[in-house]
Amino acid sequence: MLHTPAPAGGQRTCYQEPDMSDAREKPIVFWGAAGQAKVLWDCLRPQGYRLVALFDNNVDLRSPFSTVPLYHGESGFSLWLSSTKALEDEVYCLVAIGGSRGQDRLQIQRYLADHGLRPIVAIHPRASLAEGISVGEGSQILAHAAVGASARIGEACIVNTGAIVEHDCKIGDGVHLAPGSILAGEVTVDAFTMIGAAAVVLPRLNIGKNVVVGAGSVVTKDIADNLVVAGNPAQILSERLQDGPSSP
Repeated sequence: MLHTPAPAGGQRTCYQEPDMSDAREKPIVFWGAAGQAKVLWDCLRPQGYRLVALFDNNVDLRSPFSTVPLYHGESGFSLWLSSTKALEDEVYCLVAIGGSRGQDRLQIQRYLADHGLRPIVAIHPRASLAEGISVGEGSQILAHAAVGASARIGEACIVNTGAIVEHDCKIGDGVHLAPGSILAGEVTVDAFTMIGAAAVVLPRLNIGKNVVVGAGSVVTKDIADNLVVAGNPAQILSERLQDGPSSP
């Protein structure tokens, strides 16, 4: 969990890139080897991490990084773990799976943690974090995103490029705020929901669990669980099945 303390003298505090000049590189792995892995590595590469392995269930994928091996599925992870455990004191991890797969993201994160890896909070050096926020393990706040005062973000969330979480918002586990989306203050978003690119949720609304808000939508009223909505103003398009998480 990351917390930003309330500043003395009322001055705003933002995340600053850590000085890694005297620190050893920290080994990290990603589960997920497609686009989100590239985005995360762009975020973490200047912060003193060393990407040592990738994992993905898709056997047709190849590693997007020429020097980083890709292992497939739980069997590949077990093979890597057995050969690496004695070589590293501590290995960090993130789940590089975007889209509306928040339940998968959280389940895989807990699987990795159960096997001794340590989820981190990934914050891009060009993200802005206000005072008094909290961010759960495994969450990712990407370039030019902004998180306002007293916001609460759960585990395994993605606040994607340029997304805005205004003051006093509460975001559940496994939520994805797509690029350019806006939560306009005191908004509550329940677990495993995805707010599409450039969508806007007006202040003091409640968005339920396992919801998808379509790209460019404007949400003007509360949304119940397990719905797909879109439009300006957002209207219900369909129900969304509440599937269980897939295996790692």
